[in-house]
Amino acid sequence: MPYVKIEVTREGVTRKQKQELIAGVTQLITEVLDKDPQLTHVVIQEVELDDWGYAGEQVSVLREKGITANRNQ
Repeated sequence: MPYVKIEVTREGVTRKQKQELIAGVTQLITEVLDKDPQLTHVVIQEVELDDWGYAGEQVSVLREKGITANRNQ
């Protein structure tokens, strides 16, 4: 029974995007590991910006500086 946990910052990930992540990860686990999709669990946890950091900074501070993880910015 595969269990996959996805953590993202709380920045407006939509219900549709979450559904796409769940479906996509489930499909990948099915294809790569040959696991039953009915037994695959995917959990998405949203983390507050103040509670996530990298490069020595809180993400909230990085966002204030205009630094994002978006590819198109």
